[in-house]
Amino acid sequence: MPDYLIGIDGGGTSCRAAVATADGIVMGSARSGPANILTDLDGALENIIKAAKSAFANAGLDPESVYGSRALLGLAGSNVSDVADRLLAKLPFKHSEIVSDGLIALQGAFGDADGAIAIIGTGTIYLSRKAGRVRYFGGWGFIVADQGSGARLGHSLLQECLLVSDGIRQGSALTSDILSEFDNDASKLVAFARYAAPSDFGRYSPKIFEAANSNDPVGLKLLRSGAAAIDETLDVVVREGGERICLLGGLSPFYPPWLSEAHRVRLVDAKTDALSGAVSLAVSRFGAKVGA
Repeated sequence: MPDYLIGIDGGGTSCRAAVATADGIVMGSARSGPANILTDLDGALENIIKAAKSAFANAGLDPESVYGSRALLGLAGSNVSDVADRLLAKLPFKHSEIVSDGLIALQGAFGDADGAIAIIGTGTIYLSRKAGRVRYFGGWGFIVADQGSGARLGHSLLQECLLVSDGIRQGSALTSDILSEFDNDASKLVAFARYAAPSDFGRYSPKIFEAANSNDPVGLKLLRSGAAAIDETLDVVVREGGERICLLGGLSPFYPPWLSEAHRVRLVDAKTDALSGAVSLAVSRFGAKVGA
């Protein structure tokens, strides 16, 4: 039975997988649920395997072939604690290597060339590469970081709603809309937030952009704060050699008008996406070993 390469792009919202030949020809791809190993290791493992098997099936291959394949996994949360090592011990592939979701995105955006990326989705992470040296900024997860991310925006919105509910702050159409979702009962909002994952908070972020674009005062305040946090990090990224910047992630189409002009003029389009970057890295790191 021939073996193949697998590229995995796992984030807080979804996991994508692609099966490819040793020279990087993609045969099939698939998507499953969240794969942030920092927030849900077992759930991430399940979705990684599900996406990989579905990619094989979509390629017309036996899904069981995943067990004889070599996988390059770019995963959110892999840079924190020992979670990457714990996942490696559970992965079923013939050979596995875990890198950050940022590294595969950087590879997809610029290939081997210099450049910088800001991934702004459920979480945030920034990378720059100059003369082959890769620098990481952020990516520390929702609990203590991810400023400007969808999860942080949504979390801040729910905080704002509680302050409005208590009569501490002035509300707006945005807070009224969110509070009505919880029957204007603050205890129901708190019960939701108690068990919410970052992706659950993140689903409120589109409402913040819509509200801000309609001059809703709460939406404007929250979005300006998020954009300021992103600008602050990009200032450092640029100083480290980020002459060209790709904005990536689910919120990347919406943030540019809110960023400083100094950073907007540096924005460029990515060559390919993170999943293609994962396949590219898989080829470079162990493509020659396929069949060995």
